[in-house]
Amino acid sequence: MKWFYTILKTELKLSVRGMDMVIFAICMPLVVIVLLGAIYGGRPAYPGAGYTFLEQSFGAVTAIAVCAGGVMGLPLVISEYRQKKILKRYQVTPASPVLLLAVQTAVYTVYSLVALVLVYLAAVLFFGARFPGAATAYLAVFLFVMMAIFSIGMMIGGVAPDAKTAGIWASILYFPMMALSGTTLPYETMPPALQRIADILPLTQGIKLLKAVSLGLPAEDVWKSCLYMAACFAVCGGIALRCFKWE
Repeated sequence: MKWFYTILKTELKLSVRGMDMVIFAICMPLVVIVLLGAIYGGRPAYPGAGYTFLEQSFGAVTAIAVCAGGVMGLPLVISEYRQKKILKRYQVTPASPVLLLAVQTAVYTVYSLVALVLVYLAAVLFFGARFPGAATAYLAVFLFVMMAIFSIGMMIGGVAPDAKTAGIWASILYFPMMALSGTTLPYETMPPALQRIADILPLTQGIKLLKAVSLGLPAEDVWKSCLYMAACFAVCGGIALRCFKWE
């Protein structure tokens, strides 16, 4: 544990100094929730809905931080360390792939949780949002979705030979997920054909889970999403650990 906390403290300092994740994982979700609140206010999500458009969008907005850190930030850092031979130096220390991946996961978990708290406070305090779902259940599902999405970044970062390659792979996944999963265009407003395409993306299934828990929707409506995310975590996480490259 001593190695873990020592490396974690160093990685957090380096990450905050870079400011990229502060902007994209913390500031961006906060700006989005404020804009949604200012534009839509307390307007119902659709005629007769028991919740507002802002409340419906809460899960998607909090997922922005998860996607930014897990799909872009995490793999780029690991692959950059490989390219600069930093991982090779770690190899002669008691560090292991599990330890290194755990530290990077912890770094972006901090960002995701900070964003979640700030987005929640902004929605509740400034725009009067109310969420019938239990806060503890939402946090548990949020962490579950986060680990599934992070496993994708671990897989990319674990096998990409350099930062450029990791950036290409990450971008191929990141931008379609941000565009089609519901973080920008609401899933409910998409044509059926586009929804079928969006359903292939892991973040879409994660947002469905987050939305169901925050709005108190029936659990049986999202059991397929649970299985999808669990499979994503098992497959991508397994590849990350088994195929991790030091150099």
